[in-house]
Amino acid sequence: MLEKTFRPSEVEAKHYARWEKSGAFAADPKSSKDPYTIMMPPPNVTGSLHIGHALTFTVQDMLIRYHRMAGYDALWQPGMDHAGIATQMVVERQLGEEGKTRHDLGREKFQERVWGWKGQSGGTIIKQLRHLGASADWPRERFTMDEGLSSAVRKVFVDLYREGLIYKDLRLVNWDPKLHTAISDLEVIQKEVKGKLWHFKYPVEGETESFIVVATTRPETMLGDTGVAVHPEDPRYQSLIGKNVILPLVDRPIPIVADLHADPETGSGAVKITPAHDFNDFEVGRRHDLEMLNIFDENAHLNDNVPEKYRGMERYEARKAVLADLEALGLIDKIEDHVYKMPHGDRGGVPIEPWLTEQWYADAATLAKPAIEAVETGKTVFVPKRWENTYFEWMRNIQPWCVSRQLWWGHQIPAWYGPDGEVFVEENEAEANAAAEAHYGEKVALRRDPDVLDTWFSSGLWPFSTIGWPEQTPELQRYYPGSVLVTGFDIIFFWVARMMMMSLHVMGEVPFKTVYIHGLVRDSHGQKMSKSKNNVIDPLEIVEKFGSDALRFTLAALSIPAGQDVKLDEARIEGYRNFATKLWNASRFCEMNEAKLDPNFDPSKLTHPLNRWIASAVVKNGREIAASFENYRFNDVANGLYHFIWHSFCDWYVELAKPLLTGEDEAVKAETKATMAWALSRLVHQLHPVMPFITEELWENLAGPDAGQLIVADWPEYNEDWIDEEAVTDIEWAISLITEVRAVRNEVNVPVAAFVELHLRETSGVVAHRVEKLSGLIKRLARISNLEVGEGTVPKGAVQVLVEGTVAHMPLAEVINIAEERARLDKELGKSRVEIEKLEKKLKNEQFLSKAPDHVVAENRGRLEATKANSGKLEVAIERLSAL
Repeated sequence: MLEKTFRPSEVEAKHYARWEKSGAFAADPKSSKDPYTIMMPPPNVTGSLHIGHALTFTVQDMLIRYHRMAGYDALWQPGMDHAGIATQMVVERQLGEEGKTRHDLGREKFQERVWGWKGQSGGTIIKQLRHLGASADWPRERFTMDEGLSSAVRKVFVDLYREGLIYKDLRLVNWDPKLHTAISDLEVIQKEVKGKLWHFKYPVEGETESFIVVATTRPETMLGDTGVAVHPEDPRYQSLIGKNVILPLVDRPIPIVADLHADPETGSGAVKITPAHDFNDFEVGRRHDLEMLNIFDENAHLNDNVPEKYRGMERYEARKAVLADLEALGLIDKIEDHVYKMPHGDRGGVPIEPWLTEQWYADAATLAKPAIEAVETGKTVFVPKRWENTYFEWMRNIQPWCVSRQLWWGHQIPAWYGPDGEVFVEENEAEANAAAEAHYGEKVALRRDPDVLDTWFSSGLWPFSTIGWPEQTPELQRYYPGSVLVTGFDIIFFWVARMMMMSLHVMGEVPFKTVYIHGLVRDSHGQKMSKSKNNVIDPLEIVEKFGSDALRFTLAALSIPAGQDVKLDEARIEGYRNFATKLWNASRFCEMNEAKLDPNFDPSKLTHPLNRWIASAVVKNGREIAASFENYRFNDVANGLYHFIWHSFCDWYVELAKPLLTGEDEAVKAETKATMAWALSRLVHQLHPVMPFITEELWENLAGPDAGQLIVADWPEYNEDWIDEEAVTDIEWAISLITEVRAVRNEVNVPVAAFVELHLRETSGVVAHRVEKLSGLIKRLARISNLEVGEGTVPKGAVQVLVEGTVAHMPLAEVINIAEERARLDKELGKSRVEIEKLEKKLKNEQFLSKAPDHVVAENRGRLEATKANSGKLEVAIERLSAL
């Protein structure tokens, strides 16, 4: 017997433990079923569940649960990422509290400390995902630093090196001077700052009083300038191209070069070139063979490549000194206020420094070609398709991928150096020693490269390394390539692209057939969530308050297929908690009326039109839900289930069935009970992928403990013979009639308890036939005392109702005081019109529109639309009464 109240926390804890214990989440490599594979985007070992995780993992779980029920051998491969910088920072902070640094421990002891932390605290997010109902194959969980994945990483690195696709090069990187490592573009955040734009005069060599003016937001970098660029067609500088300017404070001649990078329309049209400290300048420097002069050390302090006065200065201290000295020389032309974006490291929190350093690189341009072709030819498709353009734009302009990081936590690069710097790239130290001995003719001491690999390198191997590669395991043969990747658009460049490149190169086949891209989760006003705005929604707090099912359903309902951002409102979540309660209460009603599943139930043999209608509607809805799952239209899944369960089943079928359940016709009564149980069972099947907990509980209560768990039940089959179009048409007409009658009663304030007459006018006989079958149901739900069909005269004082071509008349003169009601409606309409005028005036006020927050403007527009809609209803009601 179901409890009177649905208590999510009790139901969730009970069923999740049962699912996991029973092995319901497990894939079966020996199965004869078709495989369906999703690789879980590996959350950081340092992470905790945020609302973005809740969205992406809910979508994945819905797909896995649906396909598991639809007859697939479903593998949802879980795992965690070692999160190099993030994890190292956590442990270094702990050491800092003890007054130590990692250097006090040494590399080996530090790594032991990190592994210890990982064992105790790592994987919090995986534990939290269980609260969300994630049905991943947890015993298969992998970690990017486990031995199997580490072996795969080493092999791929060595193979790519031997193919010439991994190499060392001297290039610019995003350098974090606090963490002392190169970082990826993903780990760089752009912060808007209010600064200055300084314009300097560089004297032209050999020409007294002749200067070129250049502008910069970073005066200290001018000490590393090795050229000045002008546009080749800029007439102001044609005579100077090929000459030199004298770099102030350094007295070094640097060339004036012609390059398209210089924009004649911006500033003076001349640009200072600092190849070792600006990414654009680096490319200009390579084109013109300019010197690459690195003027910073790893701490962003000035090094020995600058005049002695500035050596050892911190970069911003050096800025002040440079400006003072240029001012003294009279070489500052002007200073302007300037707002610009300054790149910061997202972990270290300090401005990053474009820094010239030798690093390991992957030839991303070569690796990208097959990955581009795979999407162009449809081997992998993006949903929504428009995200393919984002993918192409980045892949077709891809730069060399810096794969090395100056950290201690991560996959140490499998490269060893001999006494003369000769490099030996091998999968292990023994092979490196053997290669060195063969090279030198004797045993020599080798030094291993201290750097580790970019986290995205191991993540790029995720689709195949997690299922056994480089071994040819049964799992690799069966579950590769994956079926779909679910992720946010913000890591298309960083993760999706790398998996495509690495998988195609190593496996010769795309890693997944579909990439489903979802948007970001924003607050109810469409603003990005942040702690500073105090609008962050904690998914675990939501689960505790409303239940996991309510949160999952909300995220599904808001997942627009166009990949738009999701606006999350707690009121919406509460509404879907109420939806769960509605279904719970309807199930209790079925239980109390002894609606039990009949194993021999055959929808094609139903006799009563109401039962034939709900059977037909369940079939149609089931097909639509399946199609929506197949086409990644999760909002249609949720909205279709919501409207069908709340309205078609609970509001209409259950209500219309009540007189049948209490009637004297025992055959109809028994048929209705069986139909109600069958329809409910099909609906909990359809709803299960979205709301797994409540549906499992309802299924257990409805089908009994011997029926097996819903999570491993088959997706219901729906026979075409079960659809009765006549019953569908008849019942939907009756519902429309009842709805219209109720609306009119409400509009003109007919007392709820009052019964009224209803006269239907028609000549075809169709309506009469429907009324003959359904009059009892219509009269009960519309509170009709007398229902007539014919061509007689229209009763006096009757309101007219039009339903699908049928004209109905409802005599109300003796039920309500028409004059009083008309006066009440006129008063309400007057108030409504005043409110409309007030809101329209506000929304035409430019000052309000420019100063009010976006969400306030949106709220006022919403109020205006709602007030106009209400005004329209009042006008219709007045019009009805005026006709009496």
